[in-house]
Amino acid sequence: MEYFFVFLFTGLGVLMVGGGLIASLMIAPHRPSALKNSPYECGEPTIGKSWIQFNVGYYLFGLLFLVFDVEAAFLYPWAVVFRHAGLTGLIEMIVFLLVLIVGLIYAWRKGVLEWV
Repeated sequence: MEYFFVFLFTGLGVLMVGGGLIASLMIAPHRPSALKNSPYECGEPTIGKSWIQFNVGYYLFGLLFLVFDVEAAFLYPWAVVFRHAGLTGLIEMIVFLLVLIVGLIYAWRKGVLEWV
């Protein structure tokens, strides 16, 4: 009886998602045409090959931005409860920042931060 509601809500969730997908398949119009199936990007027809290689540096630069953006998201709540966290919270944040600084130095030495 302890898990009855867990199974009940899980089953209801699966039924609602499945019901929505089935209703969408039954109700939505399906009229494929050459224009709808044509590849596009921003409404412009493609010129040349659509599969080209991009410099991996753009992705690495974006990932580094994401890592340090998440760091800022973790620093703000920590700063709010800094007085209640005590010495343990300070040491944990120093370790967290050291790991990120080591990662930044590694990326810097590998040349990831140089824009091509």
